[in-house]
Amino acid sequence: MSRGKYIVGGLLGSAVVAYVCDKIISDDKIFGGSTPGTITNKAWGVATEERLQAWPRTAGPPVVMNPISRQNFIVKSRPE
Repeated sequence: MSRGKYIVGGLLGSAVVAYVCDKIISDDKIFGGSTPGTITNKAWGVATEERLQAWPRTAGPPVVMNPISRQNFIVKSRPE
């Protein structure tokens, strides 16, 4: 059991180090830069979603353009 505490401690320690590095580099932006307007502007996201859904599909059955955000991995065909 003595090895287990070192493994768990090492995993927890590496997770803390990874979180702190991500927080400092990404959120505090120590290397400069800013968050792009395409992320902060909600109107941009709405317009992009409308454009993706209006895109003409010429081959194959209908699909969801971004299944990850919709959590819809199975698209069923239209009832006939």
